[in-house]
Amino acid sequence: VMVWLRRTTHYLFIVVVAVNSTLLTINAGDYIFYTDWAWTSFVVFSISQSTMLVVGAIYYMLLTGVPGTATYYATIMTIYTWVAKGAWFALGYPYDFVVTPVWIPSAMLLDLTYWATRRNKHAAIIIGGTLVGLSLPIFNMINLLLVRDPLEMAFKYPRPTLPPYMTPIEPQVGKFYNSPVALGSGAAAVLSVPIAALGAKLNTWTYRWMAA
Repeated sequence: VMVWLRRTTHYLFIVVVAVNSTLLTINAGDYIFYTDWAWTSFVVFSISQSTMLVVGAIYYMLLTGVPGTATYYATIMTIYTWVAKGAWFALGYPYDFVVTPVWIPSAMLLDLTYWATRRNKHAAIIIGGTLVGLSLPIFNMINLLLVRDPLEMAFKYPRPTLPPYMTPIEPQVGKFYNSPVALGSGAAAVLSVPIAALGAKLNTWTYRWMAA
């Protein structure tokens, strides 16, 4: 019974984090991310997505002890989000209304760190967490550049749940800072390390709770 409970607890956590990452993407990663508060949102989005990815990916990877598991986890997140896009499509919005973040390459870097350091947990936390934070904003900016005219999309398909103060406005590019990728990468790299440590620690806490 304890073995079954322990496994169920781990898998439940994996599903919960993956679902939460999908919800976070829908709220922080749809067209509004590219339009209303363009560069400010990009930094916030970079931090939220990096930390959400790293906490679940490192938990899952250390649970199995197999390099490649983080990439598998990021693939789950990606598939969940693509499925969620169908809900907006069913409401009459175009299928690219919600933009799926690029998680997989950053998760691959985490896996590569774990493999290259011979499954060293601390290296995965420090080096892998830093690489995830640094790389995800870069990949997502490339992703942003491939989106079909996001400002036009925002005005053509206004989201019904938007409060009045969040109506689409012209992006103030460079008004607050000139490099959202650099700021997003720097902040995400710093914050992803302690969040990765939290993800690693959750393994210990889970086992300790199940054994109590």
